[in-house]
Amino acid sequence: MAKYIIEGGAPLHGRVKVYGAKNSVFKLMLAAALSDQPSTISNVSLVRNVYVVKELLERLGGSVGFGENRTAVVHAENLKSFEIPQELGKESRASSMLLPILLHRFNKAKVPFPGGDNIGARSLDRHFAGLEKLGAKIATDGEFIVAEAPNGLEGADYTFEKNTHTGTETLLLAAVLAKGTTTLENCAEEPEVGDLINFLNLMGAKVQRVEKRKIVIEGIEKLHGAEYSAMPDQNEVVTFAAAALATKGDITIESAKEEHLTAFLERVEQAGGGVEKSEEGIRFFHQGELRATNVETTPYPGFKTDWQALWVTLMTQAHGESLVHERVYESRFGYVEDLKKMGANIELFNPSVENPQQTYNFNLEDRKENSFHAAKVTGPTKLHGADLVVSDIRAGATLTLAAITAEGKSTLENIEMIERGYENLEER
Repeated sequence: MAKYIIEGGAPLHGRVKVYGAKNSVFKLMLAAALSDQPSTISNVSLVRNVYVVKELLERLGGSVGFGENRTAVVHAENLKSFEIPQELGKESRASSMLLPILLHRFNKAKVPFPGGDNIGARSLDRHFAGLEKLGAKIATDGEFIVAEAPNGLEGADYTFEKNTHTGTETLLLAAVLAKGTTTLENCAEEPEVGDLINFLNLMGAKVQRVEKRKIVIEGIEKLHGAEYSAMPDQNEVVTFAAAALATKGDITIESAKEEHLTAFLERVEQAGGGVEKSEEGIRFFHQGELRATNVETTPYPGFKTDWQALWVTLMTQAHGESLVHERVYESRFGYVEDLKKMGANIELFNPSVENPQQTYNFNLEDRKENSFHAAKVTGPTKLHGADLVVSDIRAGATLTLAAITAEGKSTLENIEMIERGYENLEER
């Protein structure tokens, strides 16, 4: 098994380019499978999740070819199966998003429950309720999701109970070829959702975000192929930015989009980090001691849950006491014990909130006993090297950040989890 061996304590300097967002590229690949014609997606990140989706589509009878200049050509004319084997569902969240595609192609689908990072329950109930509103019948047996729509999907009005990024995208894939008009309310605002909408419209769909959280889709009979360049990965930008600031370095990140990072940039400037914006990207640099800065995660355009662990690690190097409140997932502090093993001063707790049902985006019944939703970080502390095992993508990036910040040698095992979302992180 591959592992990282990291000698920490050196400031990071230089330039790095980020490629297509992992959470956008694989969904664009799935959307391409709604058409019989080939589509070409460029600016593709060659990460493990993208290869998993390639395997999923090819198992169904489609083809995915990677070409020069980071392009992926997806051709799904010859899809021949409506069923995904269980072993392919364990590696990605993508399997549930195949439901609308298979329902359109075969009027039925059988896919395994999706795997992915161990960061909380990430319930599919909002996805299922929306698909059922459009006419699908869904049953589960604990291992597989079985869906059918003998007469095809039909447009409907649906309001998400709580914000759901993947749920919004799943319903978009279902509605573009459904009969009639679909109106989705309380939709996710993430840039990746906008990326998917732009691509679907290039394929001939009629999708319009009429308000920030309201999307109207006029169903059409057929989509055609298209060429599209995926948006840059904002989570990678935050990872490299945190690395520059935590190590007292200086990194220019090419392709970084300011409009995707507003909440993060605001906190960096509050904390005293250096930020310089230009047409080519964003430079992050050390310009003095960092100040403790509080954050709470919320759906976009707020401070993203994907950035939470990186921020906690960065705050171990800031002066004062920082409070970090996780409001999106019920279990996303699993990495904290590893940071404490490295010398971090972090205390987990549950803050007092007046209305938990409105405060938290997760289902309250999914909370496990002794789960914590906030962290108090006291700094600055000198981190030291340790032997660690990676549990998920973001924890992997976090522990890599901690290791390069720490004095001494660290080893990170199970780095395959990091490779699911980061391409050649160690080289870059």
